[in-house]
Amino acid sequence: LKAGYVPGAVELPTVSGSAITVKKNVFSGKASANYTTSTAKKVIAVNPNSLPIVRKDGAAAVEAFSPATGAADIKTTVKGVDKIVGEIPLTEAELVVSGGRGLKGPENWHLVTDLAKELGAATACSRAVADVDWRPHHEHVGQTGLTVRPNLYIAVGISGAIQHLAGVNSSKVIVVVNNDPEAPFFKAADYGIVGDAFEVMPKVLEEYRKFK
Repeated sequence: LKAGYVPGAVELPTVSGSAITVKKNVFSGKASANYTTSTAKKVIAVNPNSLPIVRKDGAAAVEAFSPATGAADIKTTVKGVDKIVGEIPLTEAELVVSGGRGLKGPENWHLVTDLAKELGAATACSRAVADVDWRPHHEHVGQTGLTVRPNLYIAVGISGAIQHLAGVNSSKVIVVVNNDPEAPFFKAADYGIVGDAFEVMPKVLEEYRKFK
């Protein structure tokens, strides 16, 4: 297209003549920068959950549409669709339950997976957990792992180092469960529970089942 391209936009662009300026996050979300492009065509990629859904009054007109070309002129044919089944892809999940070294061992990971199954959520982990092979590396979120932007991110037994926060700080709501009241993750959390995950998580699961 010979177009200017700005990936990872987090706000709607501003227009000035033939140029547009787009805000995007840089340095793993620790800063932001404005990118300007003035090409005739422009392509902007938007990060998931960057723009809130805003309800407005209005009516949409529905019109019949007939393509100018016939089916024989279409150069792309869909041969089939393969749908993902089983686990929810982490980068597409609206809900994520994540665990860290505070769970003390892979044998206790059911505290994460049990709640995730009830919520219909994806599971994630800190880098420390992936490095000791408690969980696969494709579940690692953080500066050196995946970046996620779910509507709800529940962190269990994760202290919240800046490297981990870089991968999750765009989440809409962050809930932290940690027995250390001074854990840095609480500063980024919308809701926090100070307590032992081995006592808190079974109660959270029980209450959610009652709620359902």
